[in-house]
Amino acid sequence: MKTRLIFMSALLIGCGVLFSQTEPQPESAEVILNRAYKQAAREKKNVFVSFHASWCGWCKKLDASINDPSCSEYFNNNFVFVHLTVLESKDKKNLENPGAPEMYSKYSGGKAGIPFFLIFDKKGKLLADSFIRKPGDDPDKPGQNVGCPATDDEISAFVEILKKTSNIGDNDIKAIQERFSKNRN
Repeated sequence: MKTRLIFMSALLIGCGVLFSQTEPQPESAEVILNRAYKQAAREKKNVFVSFHASWCGWCKKLDASINDPSCSEYFNNNFVFVHLTVLESKDKKNLENPGAPEMYSKYSGGKAGIPFFLIFDKKGKLLADSFIRKPGDDPDKPGQNVGCPATDDEISAFVEILKKTSNIGDNDIKAIQERFSKNRN
């Protein structure tokens, strides 16, 4: 009886050590995006990709703003949202989605910081990014990152991006402007 108890205890401890050492890998950016494109096609939406990290306060503010009841219906009706984790601290690199850092760099996110977003159509064609560009600027040249809009200029640029990539009405614009202006605090 005592031998059996010792054996079972050792087995449980061994299993605990084994499972604690094998952390699940986050899904790849490719898998996440392919699933989002399929959903967007079914729901007649675009895909909003937000690059973020666990330590990023502005990333959390962006999510809170988008999910705020004052404007969440607009965002949910027009976009499939996905998060891709990048720029994690050295001890949390395991949280990054494989392929996300390369995609972030491909679209000049490395020159922007986070949060950084991209908007794609249901087929994966890039419609917009989070850069503010002046009229006449080269669309491939990075500008200032809207990030989580808070200033009047950032909010105005964000609304223009939304006008370009979704069906947005005056009431939605007003709600978004009011909610995102709270990010100044």
